[in-house]
Amino acid sequence: MAAAYDDIALQFQKLNKLPYRLYGEAYTYLNLIGDVAGKSILDLACGEGFFTRLLKLNGAARLVGVDISAKMIELARLEETSGPKKIEYIIGDVTEVGFLGSFDLVLSSYLLNYASTKEQLLKMCQAIAIHLKPGGRFVGLNNNLELPREFYHKHEKYGISRKCAQSLKEGTPITLTLTITDDGESISISFDNYYLSKATYEWALMSAGFKEICWHQPTISPEGIQKFGFEFWQDYIDYPDMVGITCIK
Repeated sequence: MAAAYDDIALQFQKLNKLPYRLYGEAYTYLNLIGDVAGKSILDLACGEGFFTRLLKLNGAARLVGVDISAKMIELARLEETSGPKKIEYIIGDVTEVGFLGSFDLVLSSYLLNYASTKEQLLKMCQAIAIHLKPGGRFVGLNNNLELPREFYHKHEKYGISRKCAQSLKEGTPITLTLTITDDGESISISFDNYYLSKATYEWALMSAGFKEICWHQPTISPEGIQKFGFEFWQDYIDYPDMVGITCIK
C-alpha cells in the first residue's frame, strides 16, 4: 500500500479541491470531532495532512500524524516548512508504529476500509485504542461499504466511481476511482477498499475496548448548498458516499 500511495501522492493532494471533500467530507468530519482547543490528537492515516492542518488551525495543542506513505508524509512536512504549525509527522503502518503516547482524540479518515479481514480490522482498532486516554474518543471517516451496487452511479457527478465485480461479502474488494479536472487536466486515481459488514466493524471496535459506537450520515455545509444548490447534493445525502464513526474508550 505504501508504494501505491507514494506513486499517487501529488495527484491525491489535488483531490482536496473536489466539492464533496470540501463541503461534505470536511464539514461532516469537523462537526463530529467538535472542539479541539487544547487537546492532544493522533491522526492515523493522515495522508498529506489535509485534516491535520485544519485541526491545528482550530486550536489543537499537540498533533501527531502517521501515514504509511513516505511521499505523503514528505508533502505534509513541506507544508511545515512553508508555514510551520508544529505538527509531528511519522512514517509507518499504524498497526506497527508502536506506542506514541496517550491522546485525548484519535482520528482516522479512510483507514479502516483497507482491512480485508476481521483480524486486520481488529489490529487497526487495537492500534487506535492503545493511544487513547481512558474516556478518550475515536472519530473516523469510512467509505460507505454498505452502499448497494445499483446505486454506485449516483456519485459519478461528484468525481467518485465505484466498481465491484461480485456480490458483497466479507473481504470483497471494491475499486474506487476519484477524478478531478485541474487546470484543464483530468486527474484520476484508483485504489481498493474491502467490504466488511457493520456488524464486523462493531465487533472489532468493542473487542478493542470501545463503547457507545455511533454511525453518522454526511451533512453538507451551508456554503456548499449556497454555492451548488440543494439539488446538486441530493444524491450525496440520499446515497451516502461515506459514513462517520464515533466511539469512546
